[in-house]
Formats: sequence, C-alpha cells, structure tokens
Amino acid sequence: MPEPQINRYNTGQALARSLSRRIGEALAAAIQKDGEAFIAVSGGSTPKLLFQTLSKEDIDWAKVTVTLVDERFVPPSHERSNHRLVATHLLQNAAAFAKFIPLFSDHASPQEAAQSASLIIDAVGKPLDIAILGMGTDGHTASWFPRSAQLTDVTDPQQSASVLAAYGDGLPDARLTLTLPSLRNAGIAVLHIEGIEKFDILEQALGDGPIAELPVRALLRRAERPVQIYWAP
Repeated sequence: MPEPQINRYNTGQALARSLSRRIGEALAAAIQKDGEAFIAVSGGSTPKLLFQTLSKEDIDWAKVTVTLVDERFVPPSHERSNHRLVATHLLQNAAAFAKFIPLFSDHASPQEAAQSASLIIDAVGKPLDIAILGMGTDGHTASWFPRSAQLTDVTDPQQSASVLAAYGDGLPDARLTLTLPSLRNAGIAVLHIEGIEKFDILEQALGDGPIAELPVRALLRRAERPVQIYWAP
C-alpha cells in the first residue's frame, strides 16, 4: 500500500484554504501541460466550505472540466442531489466558467444512466488530474458501500466501466459512482475528512482488514500514488 500523506489542520477553514490552493495549483499545472484540466469532486456537507473557497481560485476555469465522484439517482432539482450541491457552492464566482459533466441523466434506470455517464467521461480523453473524495463513518468512499452487492465490481482494478450503478443498505436512492480505475489513476487523489470519529475510522482503514468492511481501503491500498489525506477536527 502506498503510504498516504496526512495533512492536519486545526480548523476546517484552515483546511479549506490550504486544500483549495493545492487544487488550484494542480489544475493550473494540468492546463499548462495539457491545455485542459479534469477534476472530480464529492458531495455531502463536508466540502461546502472548500467549494466556496475553491470557486474563487484565480485559474482559467474555462479550461476545467468538473464531474462528480458519485451521485444519487435523482434530478439536479432534488435536495439530495450532488449536482445541486456543486452548482450552488462550487460552480460560482470564477468557477462559473467551468464545464460540468453530471452523472445523473433522465434514463429509465441507474444502470442506463451509468452507461451514458461512462461514455461522456471517457470522451474527455484524459484521466482525472485530481479527485476529491470523502468518507462516511461506515468507511465508505464514493458510493462503495460495505458489503454491498456491487462492491466487488466498483472496486475491481480491471473494471472497464468508468461509472457503475450502486446501492447501499437502507439508503433511499440508488447511486451512480466512479469506479476504482477512474480514481486510482488520478494525478492526485485527496481524501478530505473532518471530525475525530472519521479520523478513528481512517486509522482502522489504514490497518489490516477486508475491503468489504471499510471500502475506503480499496483506494488507500490500490491508488497509483499515495493518497493525500486532509483532516481537521
């Protein structure tokens, strides 16, 4: 397992400022190298401040493509939509000029939406320059849930699909999620977590044990480069 780098901050505000700068630098470097940059971000309440800070970074956002690490199978008008979260908090200010690739589309099934999203993401023609992931207190990241029927497929290093449908026990919505190959090959993979409870889960995930118990282990163990962990209490 490539040894992750843990970046600790006293506050969420300090973390957001530092990580925003790191992301901005990575995107600017990708634009200089390739003429464009590609980033995937996660939903939830944790990244809101980061998104608001990142939206003001002074880079050429018109050359940045943004997509989601995962999404609920709900339209962007829905209160639980990650598309809605990103549109509200990230695709504002300077970042309003970025191109956005949603995972949700108006298909009859999550599987059809996943196939459509895979085609669009693959058409970008380059791997992610940076992926910003979160982690739940159950050890899931993206929509890789403990002991789910889809966990083997979404964390398979040989998986050919960039996006798959996934389900979690007791969750109200089906999910669409990037698969391990899409994330493990990112130029920079960041795990952004806050709170003592999540740090305790992270320490467990860095130890021995099955991926099925704490699916974030799939990323920590199989990423091409050391995962960059950003944590604040």
